[in-house]
Amino acid sequence: MEAFLKDLPELAKEKLQENRKYFAKLKKRTPKRLDLVMQELHDAEFEKTDCLTCANCCKTTSPIFTEKDIQRISKHLRMKERVFISTYLELDSDDFYVLKTAPCTFLDETDNTCFIYDVRPKACKEYPHTNRRKFIQITNLTLKNTEICPAVYNIIEELKKKLPM
Repeated sequence: MEAFLKDLPELAKEKLQENRKYFAKLKKRTPKRLDLVMQELHDAEFEKTDCLTCANCCKTTSPIFTEKDIQRISKHLRMKERVFISTYLELDSDDFYVLKTAPCTFLDETDNTCFIYDVRPKACKEYPHTNRRKFIQITNLTLKNTEICPAVYNIIEELKKKLPM
């Protein structure tokens, strides 16, 4: 896994043009069963992928924190929302709250577990978004995630085999 993770950004960059063309064709003629196929590929990949052996998403990127996330997490941590925000978050260029630092403050790097797993941000719960309805709407995000998540990379490679364009 470690070697694959090290090579993943380069592998994803090598496939970027091919994947962009594939998604462009997919958008022009989106199969009705795309979401079902993505769900099947997602489920199959995560039967053999254990996120705790990787946690690359937690180590390299930040989720967006919604108001509800901030309320829920700060309550869990017994902090005032404004203190939680000033301690852990900053506004990004799109005015979304994201973590100030990477790896994630709440990641235990000894075993890749999350200190706030039960109240984690919605974006973390939904990551890597490959089982999302209306998948065709998030192809740009998916392309970015192929550089971060080995499972996403594998799912997209399988998608191209299952639904050739």
